[in-house]
Amino acid sequence: MINIKENERLNKMNHSCAHLLAQAVKHLYKEAKFWVGPVIEEGFYYDIDLGDKTLTEEDLPKIEREMKKIAKDGKRIVRHELTKEEALEMFKEDPYKLDLISRMDENETTISCYTQGDFTDLCRGPHVETVKELKYFKLIKHSGAYWKGDANNKMLQRIYGVCFETEEDLDNYLQELEEAKQRDHRKIGKEQELFMTHELVGSGMPLWLPNGALIRHELENYIYQKEEAMGYNHVYTPCVGTVNLYKTSGHWDHYKENMFPMMKVDEEEFVLRPMNCPHHMLVYKNKMHSYRDLPVRIGEFATDFRYEASGAVKGLERVRCMCQNDAHLFVRPDQIGDEFKRVVSLILDVYKDFGIKDYKFRLSLRDKNDKEKYFDDDEMWDTAENKLREVLNDMGVDYFEAEGEAAFYGPKLDVEVKPAVGPEVTLSTCQLDFLLPRRFELTYVDSNGEKQTPVVIHRAIFGTFDRFTAFLIEETKGAFPTWLAPTQVSVIPVSSEFQGDYAREVTEKLKEQGIRVELDDRNEKLGYRLREAQTKKVPYTLILGDNEKQDNTISYRLHGEKETTTVSEEEFIKLIKEEIEKKELRK
Repeated sequence: MINIKENERLNKMNHSCAHLLAQAVKHLYKEAKFWVGPVIEEGFYYDIDLGDKTLTEEDLPKIEREMKKIAKDGKRIVRHELTKEEALEMFKEDPYKLDLISRMDENETTISCYTQGDFTDLCRGPHVETVKELKYFKLIKHSGAYWKGDANNKMLQRIYGVCFETEEDLDNYLQELEEAKQRDHRKIGKEQELFMTHELVGSGMPLWLPNGALIRHELENYIYQKEEAMGYNHVYTPCVGTVNLYKTSGHWDHYKENMFPMMKVDEEEFVLRPMNCPHHMLVYKNKMHSYRDLPVRIGEFATDFRYEASGAVKGLERVRCMCQNDAHLFVRPDQIGDEFKRVVSLILDVYKDFGIKDYKFRLSLRDKNDKEKYFDDDEMWDTAENKLREVLNDMGVDYFEAEGEAAFYGPKLDVEVKPAVGPEVTLSTCQLDFLLPRRFELTYVDSNGEKQTPVVIHRAIFGTFDRFTAFLIEETKGAFPTWLAPTQVSVIPVSSEFQGDYAREVTEKLKEQGIRVELDDRNEKLGYRLREAQTKKVPYTLILGDNEKQDNTISYRLHGEKETTTVSEEEFIKLIKEEIEKKELRK
């Protein structure tokens, strides 16, 4: 989906269309006052004070019609420059514009505004020449939005829209939006009872329901087995830590604004942990290590807490409570290359298993001029960044560099994945760290009997189970591969009266084989039960009638297909168990 904000022409058109929206609203609601109307990746929005009026879905077509009427009139969009005093006088009846003007930079001696017909608004621009250029637009949705994003302020009405140069571009975009809506993991999560949220628990704190918990459990088992085979040792550590722990690591200085507030218990000050590396540093430090012990690989499925703005919270994709597929690898300097390659190979292996093909590697570097965000040690940074370049070049991996995207303690490799809909998301990450081992005074004894400081590789293959699950839901539209599906088989007798006993017998045999199966012997029409199994996106639906009962066979239908295949019980059990064990993707 195109990023409108980054496209110069579309940015200008959408900026102008926001003013067109405001003008139409002013025509329809004379008392309307306007806050801001910026361009965003998906188009534009405008925050509007409509007094006691609350918009409904029925209002949007009415506003659109007025916008088209204004656009057809074809008024030119004219820029004016005012002094601050003139601007204050012009907008003296509008508290929202007065607030904007009063907060402008003191060095800003002129203020620009744009006029189109009977409507004038503050704006830096730029805009198109005439409203006649704004032909192909659509108002997408509306919502409430607090003035300045502060819940203590008045609730305004926010209207979202989008504008394109051609009708075809607009239609394609609207089709993509509809596709995104159908794939939205929040919608599917609710329909399939995967997870829920509740205001009593809190924003960004999802509750995994039994079906979602089954998926997560399978993902945990999958990656645990991969890591165990590669020599990882898994641990459990507390989801809180003292303030002093994060002062030692440096997170208190560099990450405090992203943490939950401090809480005092007895004489100790604690915070909910936002990451696991400080805990794992202490696990490593728990005993002496020889150079022969390294690399030491410590893994954990760890629950972390990070403060996300309420407007950024989104289902499982952006949460305040998350479970990371985390690990920290403690290595000698001469082991960095090999160990980093193993991590990248693991990422590629996992992506192959899940059919993830559209991704790119980003080498995230520090901003050399930002001495506050990044630990000030040029030699350390140069060594770390050059080492990562060397490894990636040696592997022949295509990557691009992004300055200012590193962690405060070291550079990292981020894997940006293009999902079925929407912008790229970062799933996997691998970071090189020379700093935290120093701060925690970690050591190992080298071959000469002298103490040395190890290097740490931070890595997360799935990233968080939350975001990875959201990604999978949207990629598959909820039609999970059999090994991940909460219900793998739905058993449906044609008639509960005549084939019910056989259906229960088949169900029990499947359960004994560890297959997740549901029996649907309700007194409902066969077509209704079959449609429901399709709606639930169960991979296999078994249809058992008189012939199947008499021959001890199974007729099955795959999700999304109408063709039915008949096999023996033994053949079906063998077929589905092999598919589950191989973790085959759905075709």
